[in-house]
Order: sequence, then C-alpha cells, then structure tokens
Amino acid sequence: DRGGAGEEGPRRLSAAAMAGFVRELERRGGGPALRLEQRAAGGVGCVVWDAALVLAKFLETGVCPLARRSVLELGAGTGAVGIMAATLGANVTVTDLEELQELLLVNIENNRHLVTGSVRAKVLKWGEDVAEFQPPPDYILMADCIYYEESLEPLLKTLKDLTGPDTCILCCYEQRTMGKNPEIERKYFELLQMDFELEKIPLDKHDEEYRSEDIHIVTIHRKQT
Repeated sequence: DRGGAGEEGPRRLSAAAMAGFVRELERRGGGPALRLEQRAAGGVGCVVWDAALVLAKFLETGVCPLARRSVLELGAGTGAVGIMAATLGANVTVTDLEELQELLLVNIENNRHLVTGSVRAKVLKWGEDVAEFQPPPDYILMADCIYYEESLEPLLKTLKDLTGPDTCILCCYEQRTMGKNPEIERKYFELLQMDFELEKIPLDKHDEEYRSEDIHIVTIHRKQT
C-alpha cells in the first residue's frame, strides 16, 4: 500500500531530509516517472501529501476521461495531481497562492516531456474573482484542501463561482481524527451539500496500489435547479 499509507509518504520525513527531496511517482504502463520537487520550508503546500498521490493515481485508472478536457486544480501545492492529468491529455491550469508559483513552475518544467495535453500555473486565492478562469472547466481537482476552518467559506464560494452544470469536482481527502479536523470536515460537507450533490467513489475503483481506507475520493456536481 505504497501510496495510501506506505512508509514512503513525505510526512514521514524530517524537514532536513526533505530539503530538495524529489518524490518520484511512477506511471501505469512504465515509462518515466513524474519527478516532483518538494520544499522543507514553506508550509503544507510544499510536499506531496498522500491524498494527492491517491488522486493522481486514480486519474490514471481512466474512470474519468481526461483527454482534451479542461481541468483546473485548486490548492495544487507541488502540482502532482494536475501534472498527472496533463500527462493523460488534459488541458490543465494548476492554481495556488503566489508563494507556491515557483515550485509549481519547477515541477511543470521537470515533467514537460511527459505532458500530452497542456499545463500552466496561475495564482488563485479562494474567495476572490475567478473571471479569468471562465468558462467553467470540465473537471476541478482538489487533494487535501479541507483543513483550515477559515478557508471553508472562501473555498465554497470559489467552487460555486467556478462550476457550471457539467463540471465534475474530484475531491480527495484524508480523514483525520485529531483535534478540530473531524468538525471542520463535517462542516465542509454540510455547507457543500446546500448547493452540490456528492457521491463517494468506492475503494475498489481506486488504484490497486495507491489506496487507503482513510483516504476518500468524492465526486461533486452542482445541484440542478
């Protein structure tokens, strides 16, 4: 269970070991792996979290056809998920805060030879204007974006502003039992269900190797009025 709860996950490395640490993510059918640089300093966006690995490998199963589709990743961090989508033929915009753009650009450049669609990085702060990201994408990708209570409302606003009637949101998150995490998670899904329909993807549909009982993938669509 290498990706889900294996011993290689980035959170098991000390900060010192992680400076310049490159995470390799092999792809189905062999060929060169994705090479994802991480940063020891800079907060949660600078490492490849397990939920990102699980979602990236789920995209490879082909359950959601990505070729020539428009894809937007929110809270992209290292860009692992969005870059994987671009290797599957999607036209991808990976988004995060200004301070993560340099890392996103490095990882896009490192993996450009594997991209069969397209990929670019842009700044997107949740809750702010999304006019430049219109028309609505076919897919929105999110891995481990639910952990700060104060970011829930801005995130939900952004999801509402970005989605059209046909947009599919793929949200992958690790269920955490510590501190305020369960309460934040519950509140997020409660608020989300006011405007969106949710459906959990069964574990047996996840990648055979990169899966874990406590990492969930949910598909989210706008409620049809």
